[in-house]
Amino acid sequence: MKRRLNVLMGPILVLILIILTVIIDVYWLDRDSKRWGWVKNWSNRNKAILLIGFIVISGLVYLGLSSKFL
Repeated sequence: MKRRLNVLMGPILVLILIILTVIIDVYWLDRDSKRWGWVKNWSNRNKAILLIGFIVISGLVYLGLSSKFL
């Protein structure tokens, strides 16, 4: 049971870290809109789709690169 929990905690922790990093970068660190300024005039729905897609792709890249170790 502990082994299964340890195997799941790694990917879950990384997914949470990716989500927090993207959210912090978009809403807190990018004050000048240099990195994310090109989405300034988008609707909130389109921004949400972009962020969710970015998080999903980042998670898939992580899983693809770490599949050897899982």
